[in-house]
Amino acid sequence: MNDTFDPRLTGLAQEFREALRLGVYMFRRLDPEGDLTAAQLSLLSMVSGGGLRVGDIAKNLGIKVPSATEQIIKLERAGLVTRQADPDDSRAVQVAITQVGAGAVESANQRRNAMVAELLQGLSKQEIEHLAAALPVIAKLNNSFQN
Repeated sequence: MNDTFDPRLTGLAQEFREALRLGVYMFRRLDPEGDLTAAQLSLLSMVSGGGLRVGDIAKNLGIKVPSATEQIIKLERAGLVTRQADPDDSRAVQVAITQVGAGAVESANQRRNAMVAELLQGLSKQEIEHLAAALPVIAKLNNSFQN
């Protein structure tokens, strides 16, 4: 790891990490009356693009496999996901979202998007433009981290 970064980048990194951390807390508190917890919604969103192995789900959530399995079992009992053999490795299990699960994600996303849109109304036009301009940069950082 390179420890000779421009000090401004290290400071920016700290501020960025803190903003993301606080943002995660904010999003976890959204929709407290909803049927899905933030962790459940995150897991469902993760598997909505196709099946994922339990180990990959655990890694993406930053938890251990037994904890991920516990969450998956709860979602499976609720009819939101299914577990099936991995077509590439019969020893592994893939988790896939059901139609009911996809509907639950869509409903939760609509409610949460409306809540965030209400928060965004409190921003100035310039602040909204800055936020919109920052999103592609954040997406680029996310993509570079995932690859």
